[in-house]
Amino acid sequence: MASVTFKGNPVTLIGQEVKVGDVAPNFTVLANDLSPVTLDDTKGFVRLISVVPSIDTGVCDAQTRRFNEEAGSIEGVKVLTISVDLPFAQKRWCAANGLENVVTLSDHRDVSFGQAYGVLIQELRLLARAVFVVDRNDRVTYVEYVSEATNHPNYEAAIEAAKQAAQQ
Repeated sequence: MASVTFKGNPVTLIGQEVKVGDVAPNFTVLANDLSPVTLDDTKGFVRLISVVPSIDTGVCDAQTRRFNEEAGSIEGVKVLTISVDLPFAQKRWCAANGLENVVTLSDHRDVSFGQAYGVLIQELRLLARAVFVVDRNDRVTYVEYVSEATNHPNYEAAIEAAKQAAQQ
């Protein structure tokens, strides 16, 4: 299992660690209108899944903006940002920030995504910062579990992985 800290303190991740080459686990999260969304709903696209502890924090805000700007413009790529924030808070944040290329999804209700991808922080009921790229055939082609949840992910590597998956 990935080793992650939150503000320097070790945390326990619940769920199964996902690795490159795995079939991407399905999950059910909520859209901003409270409708259920699954991985299958974006079948046929490359998915860059950006996982953040809370959309209302500085690093999470910056991560969501960066992937919106760079990965959101790659043909055939859907950017999904997942957190346990309430759908209402995500909707408000998107409206206030004018982001159009990213879809925010809430794992608040069932933590289905957090458990399926091994990013649910037991001690905080937040998701650990991570990035996954899933190709059109539902294969995981890129994984990054950020070792310190308050740090930025490797944007360049994730965006390059999304570009490569989109070209296949």
